[in-house]
Amino acid sequence: MPEQSDTIEIAAECLGVKVPASPFLHDKRIERINAARYEGQEIAGALHVVTPEDTVLEIGAGIGLVGAVIAANRTPRAIYSFEANPDLIDSINALYRANGLQDRISVLNKVLVSAPARPDTLSFHVHSSYLGSSLLADESRAKKTVEIPTADFARTCHDIEPTVLVMDIEGGELDLLRHADLSAFRAVVLEFHPKVYGVEGMRECKDILRQAGFEKVEEKSTRLVWTCTRPGTDTAT
Repeated sequence: MPEQSDTIEIAAECLGVKVPASPFLHDKRIERINAARYEGQEIAGALHVVTPEDTVLEIGAGIGLVGAVIAANRTPRAIYSFEANPDLIDSINALYRANGLQDRISVLNKVLVSAPARPDTLSFHVHSSYLGSSLLADESRAKKTVEIPTADFARTCHDIEPTVLVMDIEGGELDLLRHADLSAFRAVVLEFHPKVYGVEGMRECKDILRQAGFEKVEEKSTRLVWTCTRPGTDTAT
């Protein structure tokens, strides 16, 4: 039975973070969350690199769990999350409130764009599963398409001064990396999506990170999820 916490139904818990019941949770996902396997590689990588001195930029909040686990377990100065899917925002904020994290982490329903020609909005295709929703998804298969406001990546970095980047944006990472100045970051945790842009696109992503001065942390990385740091920078563990 899910537990009740201050009248909020708690459906799962991961590394001390309570996850309220929502339409985005089903039995299998709840099982994975409870076992700390949901986005487990991203979480492990982030917990390895984030310290209390860091400010984290999270691009692609999903259901909010990854950022909340970082906020609760590593107590960084702040986490600024961006999530394109408008259907997720209420559930993300409910998760933050359920864990008393509102003073440390916040989410905006915007798309960060690093390319010089930034449109005011971008079309986001919402599928039945939020995991299949993206800017790049097949519009003909989407249950709805919505226009999401954009924000400038460089301006955002200037304003919040992030030191760690955590990114999972269902294939959009290649275009963002092509135009992004990564000099502000000492660590990056990134999930690749070769099903979207192929093996060559994944190699390009990895080459961009290497050329920006990052080295893969072997013990915290897989083929599809990289944790990388600049040589000589400290990590949390």
